[in-house]
Amino acid sequence: MHRVGFVVFPRFQLMGFAAITAFEMANLALGTPAYDIELLSEAGGEVKSSAGFGVSTKPFDDTVRDTVMFGAGATIEPMTPGLLAFARHSLGIARRVAAPCVGAFILAEAGLLDGRRATTHWAFARQLQERFPSVKVEDDRIFIVDGSIWTSAGMTASIDLALAMIEKDHGQDIARSVARKLVVYHRRAGGQSQFSALLELEPKSDRIQRSIDYAKAHLRNVLSVEELADAASLSARQFSRAFRAETGQSPAKAVENLRVEAARLMMEEGRHSMDVIAVETGFADRDRMRRAFLRTLGQPPQTIRRNARDGIAAMH
Repeated sequence: MHRVGFVVFPRFQLMGFAAITAFEMANLALGTPAYDIELLSEAGGEVKSSAGFGVSTKPFDDTVRDTVMFGAGATIEPMTPGLLAFARHSLGIARRVAAPCVGAFILAEAGLLDGRRATTHWAFARQLQERFPSVKVEDDRIFIVDGSIWTSAGMTASIDLALAMIEKDHGQDIARSVARKLVVYHRRAGGQSQFSALLELEPKSDRIQRSIDYAKAHLRNVLSVEELADAASLSARQFSRAFRAETGQSPAKAVENLRVEAARLMMEEGRHSMDVIAVETGFADRDRMRRAFLRTLGQPPQTIRRNARDGIAAMH
């Protein structure tokens, strides 16, 4: 049985409990209580969440746990000496220590991230790097595994973190089963971006949304303005003006962003060559794809693929 200690503190954010739900679903999928979950806090007793209601917790102790996960708050909360001491103690006795979102600040303050790679919610990444320059902060990762320490982006990324742990513990089939129960993708790769081209577009009208949906489904096409305008039932001139007004981007730039995102996902899956990916996502050749990646992400495709492979290797 895997003993999981989930650490909370005053004003902790409830979204972190999504990771606990993933472990609960793993127990159902396995048909046995493979994960025994305890809520922990420095003093024990009731701890109030940021939503205002409390949960019952056990006080910190010397119990040997397989996994200790530090919850996060909507803001960076003050850290007590007892909390930092428990983080250091946990690293010495637990198989892995995890910190979704701003929980990474607890590990960093305790000195556990010195010289290590780590990530956090994109909105706090710069602050983490400035406060703790010895930490190798990678602000555009869903999760990172560096030795026995796991960190992740914020909010739903804690689900990806938990699914990765479940896959390591019980295999891919169980992790897939849990993902289906949670109605999420199997698992976003650790090296996947926290950002989405689709989220950045967010058009206001159905017509422009139809053109984006069309582009996403037909990335192998040339996707001229005329072709996209037809999908939106607008003239090319009307379409270009409306598209920029609603999304803040030109149609050409939006299509390039969608292609980069699709290509990146294929690279992280690791099943296709760079030449195949370039063709499938509409870049036609590797050189055009490389230039688009440098413009959009500031990194060449080879770096993206290497990061994804490193993330998978670290898990195993």
